[in-house]
Amino acid sequence: MKGSTHRRCYCRDPETGRPLGKNCPQLTSRKHGSYSIRQELPPREDGTRRSFNRAGYDTLKAAQADLDHVRALLGLADTDDPEGIHLIAEMLSDVSRDKLPLPDVEETRRRLNAGQDLVGSLTVSEWLDRWLAGKRIRKSGISRYETDVRVHLKPHLGTRRLDRLRVSHLSEMFTAITDANADILEQNAQRRAAVEELATVPWKGAENRARRKAMKTAIDAMPGFRRITGPSTRQHIKATLRAALNDAIGQQIITFNPAAHVEIDPVRKPKALVWTDERVARWQQTGERPSPVMVWTPEQTGAFLDFVAADRLYAMWHLIAFRGLRRGEACGQPWSETNLDRHTLTVSGQLVQDGWNVESSEPKTDSGFRVVALDDDTTSVLERHRKQQKTDRAEWGSAWVETGLLFTQEDGSWLHPGKVTDLFERLVAASGLPPIRLHDLRHGAATLMLAAGIDIKIVSDTLGHSDTRITRDIYQSVLPHVGKNAAEATAKLVPLQRKTDAEKASRKEEKARKQARRAKKAQARGRKKTKRKQPGK
Repeated sequence: MKGSTHRRCYCRDPETGRPLGKNCPQLTSRKHGSYSIRQELPPREDGTRRSFNRAGYDTLKAAQADLDHVRALLGLADTDDPEGIHLIAEMLSDVSRDKLPLPDVEETRRRLNAGQDLVGSLTVSEWLDRWLAGKRIRKSGISRYETDVRVHLKPHLGTRRLDRLRVSHLSEMFTAITDANADILEQNAQRRAAVEELATVPWKGAENRARRKAMKTAIDAMPGFRRITGPSTRQHIKATLRAALNDAIGQQIITFNPAAHVEIDPVRKPKALVWTDERVARWQQTGERPSPVMVWTPEQTGAFLDFVAADRLYAMWHLIAFRGLRRGEACGQPWSETNLDRHTLTVSGQLVQDGWNVESSEPKTDSGFRVVALDDDTTSVLERHRKQQKTDRAEWGSAWVETGLLFTQEDGSWLHPGKVTDLFERLVAASGLPPIRLHDLRHGAATLMLAAGIDIKIVSDTLGHSDTRITRDIYQSVLPHVGKNAAEATAKLVPLQRKTDAEKASRKEEKARKQARRAKKAQARGRKKTKRKQPGK
């Protein structure tokens, strides 16, 4: 295709104001004007012509080099590859229009062969939008991804080119998040201090009222209370970006995933602790919980179930406490998947929250689909619950909402998982027991099974874990008596001389005490015998 270089200037006729172009008398000087290039491009699909044009070259050599560069790019597509020819022409047309640098020939060849965009101008923001639009997961998962993208990834990384994203850019983002956390904590502290000071100012008196008004104005001007971006959220941000970039690699848009190599602070999972007598006493004194995850002892669990025996949802609390169902699984368990004759139920669905809305969903993972065995007592509890539900259905008549679920509201409609949590917390507070979360009942069920000597694989399957390591790492809170028995059993395995000597000394002491007791008894018998021999007795 035709291509050429030419030299021109932008001088104008002083009388008419028109450009002189090639008629400028100063063009005879090589230092006057600049060089331009023009390369004919393959026509558009509708047959119209297009070309690559660029001006402003100081020398003919520089202009010719770029013209050769354009021709090399045009030569990347084979003559029998109309799609490749069209893509190259579109790319050069865009580069000419937007005055972008000419792309590297070898990089363009690689992109063309890999089916990637030829101009690497796709931004992180554009790719994240495209990635989210293509996700086919449940709505709550999408919402979590969208939050990470909207609040963190786009503001910090959105304008960067996707193919030029580096580990250092991600490190800068997490550093900025950490710095923002420090600002939030400081601003929260300032606002809290101002609110507390306002509470100490009396209402009466003109001076006090004026002071209160000024303080309220100052408080209103402060940023509102905000939550910091904690370690778990930072890890989730990293995981979101890593997943998005992995998909970009899968589509051959990029070749490197910086999110797989950036280092951030690890998340320390809270250790599940049991409410021992000492911890309960400390909580009663200070109101502080030893850990965010607390587990009741068997006695405390029994006390709670006795306290809520008359509650309409007693069967749900009982089922979670003994079989470890998740909140959403218990709320979404249907009667059709519950076989009380065979003492089993099959977990095949759940109710989940999206914001405050509730929707039905399948279990999150394949391991969530599982069959849970039921003990006789739990089966009896569910039998009584079913009879009560039939009575409720008859009382409501045509107003009854038939959902087919084990646990429902009074009219048969879905339970709201958030409201179930609120109800549980109120019941725990009313019982006077140390506080736990509803999910901690699941921890307690796992702990009870492990304490009872149930095989770890069976416990893991009952809970719906994909790996027994999850069960060990998260749910194996050792009850005090189980730990004591394990410690005693371990200690007996090691023979120690000091232990042998201590046992011998203990046996000697015991033998001496026995001899002393026998001697004492013999003396007592002797005194009684002497008294009987005395005259007159």
